[in-house]
Amino acid sequence: MSFFISDALAEGGAAAQGGGWEGLIPLVLLFVIFYFLLIRPQQKKVKEHKALVEALKKGDEVVTYGGLGGKIREISDNFCDVEIADNVVVKIERQNIARLLPKGTLKGE
Repeated sequence: MSFFISDALAEGGAAAQGGGWEGLIPLVLLFVIFYFLLIRPQQKKVKEHKALVEALKKGDEVVTYGGLGGKIREISDNFCDVEIADNVVVKIERQNIARLLPKGTLKGE
């Protein structure tokens, strides 16, 4: 039967000499790389968006994640009434506001 399956031979003391810490170093290094390249920038972005949503006020010009641009007419805890054209007001959730525009941006339409 050894013709098809090679025999597994145990190696003596050479394999037992390596410590357990040497195997963890690449894993720890990989976690540190992921933290600085993926996790930390995402946390910073979430923190900035939360600050933006909390700082919204009536009269601000905003753009939503859906691409609508308009001026905030009314604001409550969870929703905003945004005027996107003359006499056209939509109600959107505050969390869906992507960014704040400088004052007067939407006047030049």
